[in-house]
Amino acid sequence: MVGLASLYMVGGFLLLLSGFILFLIGVVFLVNGYSIFLDWEFLSINSTCMTMTLLFDWMSLVFVGCVFLISSMVVYYSESYMYSDSDSVRFYFLVFMFVMSMMMMIMSPNLISILIGWDGLGLVSYCLVIYFQNYRSYSAGMITILTNRVGDVAILLAIAWMLNFGSWHYVYYVFTWDVWSYFLILLIVLAGFTSSAQIPFSSWLPAAMAAPTPVSSLVHSSTLVTAGVYLLVRFSFMFQNLDCSLLLMLSMLTMFMSGMGANFEYDMSSIIALSTLSQLGLMMSILFMGFPLLAFFHLLTHAFFSALLFLCAGLMIHVMSDSQDIRHMGCLVDQLPFTCTCFMISNFSLCGLPFMAGFYSSDVILEMVMSSSYNFFIFFIFFISVGLTVSYSVRLIYYCVCYNSNLYVCQNYYEDSLMMKSMILLVILSVCGGSSLSWFLFCCPIFLVLPLVFSVMPLVFVVLGAWFGYELSFSNFSLSAYSMSYYFISLFMGSMWFMPSFSTYMLLGPSFFLSKGYYEVMDGGWGEYLISKSFLFWSSFFSKLSSFYYYNNLKLFIVVFMIIFIFILV
Repeated sequence: MVGLASLYMVGGFLLLLSGFILFLIGVVFLVNGYSIFLDWEFLSINSTCMTMTLLFDWMSLVFVGCVFLISSMVVYYSESYMYSDSDSVRFYFLVFMFVMSMMMMIMSPNLISILIGWDGLGLVSYCLVIYFQNYRSYSAGMITILTNRVGDVAILLAIAWMLNFGSWHYVYYVFTWDVWSYFLILLIVLAGFTSSAQIPFSSWLPAAMAAPTPVSSLVHSSTLVTAGVYLLVRFSFMFQNLDCSLLLMLSMLTMFMSGMGANFEYDMSSIIALSTLSQLGLMMSILFMGFPLLAFFHLLTHAFFSALLFLCAGLMIHVMSDSQDIRHMGCLVDQLPFTCTCFMISNFSLCGLPFMAGFYSSDVILEMVMSSSYNFFIFFIFFISVGLTVSYSVRLIYYCVCYNSNLYVCQNYYEDSLMMKSMILLVILSVCGGSSLSWFLFCCPIFLVLPLVFSVMPLVFVVLGAWFGYELSFSNFSLSAYSMSYYFISLFMGSMWFMPSFSTYMLLGPSFFLSKGYYEVMDGGWGEYLISKSFLFWSSFFSKLSSFYYYNNLKLFIVVFMIIFIFILV
């Protein structure tokens, strides 16, 4: 176990050091406007050369630095979390491969090398989701990898379609537009929607919570789910030639659906996964409105507090005998004071509490929505989604930290020093990361002059959402459940609008029925006998005829002679 601990510690330290260095280099590149395009020729045979292309600009360096910083804290956390696991070395290398695939995807200006990183993310995420080998993990792993295969197919088609340009280096061509570029951007959007779990591909994200908690924090904060957003940010200049109304509506409905579903959920990990889905919908919405830099800004700030939220929740679930039901928790602040403090900080940052990391990105996004020329429906959905975010966060805090004690009798509460140390950096980033990044990313401060009603409206919806979340959680078991009176509505809202059923069960049964019908009509039908088997049928018929003639030739000659002789006589 000493060697294992040193393995985790060395890996975490290298990731932490690399993250700090890359982040600082990215800030220097941002301030000075530098960009390095590196062509590395690693194989040359006769007249054929194979090159690996890397793009080092401020966006890729800052993002990779943030991914490495979060991954280092996750690796430190995993050293204690996976201590008793027999396959913890395999887990370590899987996490390391996951991070390297993400780095490959971020640094690539080439669609083929992006596909390599994308496939690496999908394959390793499948291995990590099925890490705890049971039927639930296998089912979650299958829906995860099959949904992400749709994105892989879209990128493969985009690679083939980019042959119209003459090169796969998309960074050269995102500023150009032609008639057929419409199909290219639709394929890229399809890939981004599958990776970032937008409607109708949303059901795989809560299912991926079957993975161990450190992996969930990586998947849901800064790696797999953000790969689609990052890819669309890179292609964002092409959206200026498109009408993105439908895409904007889908991403907004994703944000609204996940926020509504989290308020009806009692599984702690599912609530946090749905909160991630809601934030991804927010990033996609502001991206399709034409503000890619704001989407990237919120992507970074969300990565900080979302990773902290998952790590705190993982420790809470771990000490509760692996029970994820928030109704079994309560007054955890008495046993886990430091973890609950970090949990509250990450939730406050998620809610957009002033001067936390999430405030700097979400507040600017809301102000841009108010100052844009979109209709009242978009305005309404955005602010309702903000209220729902605060609502499920307050409900989660109330059940886990402040509610009356609903604990089991025998529990083993502990706060490991290594786990606590891994949370400290993420707490600092969740508090100070938003302001620091806003100073770096925006050369001049964004200053919007809005009427008093619009300026106060985000704060009003935050307060209303907090009150609504408190009312949802303030119930007694002796009182009648109000949701049972409107059972179908609560079932519809709490099950992600029946989307898991649409993407699994309802697709599975009709597809089997349809394939059976197609088999009976085509493979087992008249077409098989008239077309596919016709050559075999006639060849066998003539071969039988010739063999019959061969073995009975004397009789045939006499019969033919007699028939011809009779015809002559007649």
